[in-house]
Amino acid sequence: MRDKQLYAQILGIVSPWMVTDVELDLPGCEVRVLIEHDRSSALECPVCGAACPGYDHRERRWRHLDTCQYKTILVARVPRVQCSEHGVVQVRVPWSEPGSGFTAMFEALVIDWLKEASTDAVARMMGLGWKAVDGIMQRAVDRGLERREDRPPKRLCVDETSFRKRHNYVTIVSDPDEGRVLHVGMGREKKDLQEYYDTLAEEERIGLESVAMDMWPAYIGATRDSIPDAKLKTCFDRYHVASHLGDAVDKVRRRENKSLCAAGDGSLKGTRYSWLVNPENMDREKWRGFKALRESSLKTARAWAIKEMAATLWNYRTRTWAEKAWKKWLSWALRSRLEPVRKAAQMIRKHLYGILNAIVLNASNGAAESMNSRIQTIKRRSRGFRNKERFRRSIYFHLGKLDLYPAGIGR
Repeated sequence: MRDKQLYAQILGIVSPWMVTDVELDLPGCEVRVLIEHDRSSALECPVCGAACPGYDHRERRWRHLDTCQYKTILVARVPRVQCSEHGVVQVRVPWSEPGSGFTAMFEALVIDWLKEASTDAVARMMGLGWKAVDGIMQRAVDRGLERREDRPPKRLCVDETSFRKRHNYVTIVSDPDEGRVLHVGMGREKKDLQEYYDTLAEEERIGLESVAMDMWPAYIGATRDSIPDAKLKTCFDRYHVASHLGDAVDKVRRRENKSLCAAGDGSLKGTRYSWLVNPENMDREKWRGFKALRESSLKTARAWAIKEMAATLWNYRTRTWAEKAWKKWLSWALRSRLEPVRKAAQMIRKHLYGILNAIVLNASNGAAESMNSRIQTIKRRSRGFRNKERFRRSIYFHLGKLDLYPAGIGR
């Protein structure tokens, strides 16, 4: 008698449910808790709540938290009712969510472990199949997305992250203020960002202060078509501008090194890192050793000087002075007669409005880059994903800041 009372209390079993027996299977290392529904109690439809006549009973089993070293299984004959509107449906049980073969407390434990380890590792440690653990994650994400509060962001970051090699990407929309992923698009086309904008009400689109992104035309087009005053809110991140200029410097260096080597001059050999690294990250010894190169008459030195000058132009605070400074820099870069630098400058001139917006609004895609790094860590820990849908759900699980736990379970 006492064991039935014990399990009824620790499981929270109350009327009209009751623990009728507890069976210990020593050879099978299993504890089975038998639960019955009071046949005299009224039944109702789990969908609409209407009182309904009983139809039949089905035996169901749920895995619960272990009792010491023994696996614990709840076994119950669950009534089904016949609803005039919804047909034959099974009544809800208080210890588990519909469609799950695990109790809410067991799912909560698995969710806790999934936050720390891969699906394979959790399945191995919990003695479950991979699909069972993955199913718990999928249900957790579905719950979290359904419960997600409508908190319109003031700022957005848009970036792509790789799913697999060969330019296979997904689109990540995140809130830099709250550090959470808002949307995962299944590619990096215009429609993948448009899907998120379509979920925003008109006043929410108007309320956006900035949208930080790289210079990918699909993202620019989706923002232009969906966000009012998009040309004043679209911000191009300094990291991507610096990346384009760094690539230009490296192309100049490679071309010049090839011609110098042909003439027997190896002065540019092994210097790639010196031209691309941020001078603030150089120690004094390396900076002094770099002096002769950066002050030389090499084309690469001139390209490097143009790149470094651009890095100082992000410190302005007013649009007027920033625009004057950038246009002066553009004049220098376009007259440099260094083709890679000229191409980068032409691209920057075309997108200057977004660079000025980033300066004035103090907007950056740094939060998105940090999010991208965390996503790649998740991918490595899982040793990749078979399909994008599981990749998408894993991102929401770890980075969506969702309420993942079953009803009544708090963390």
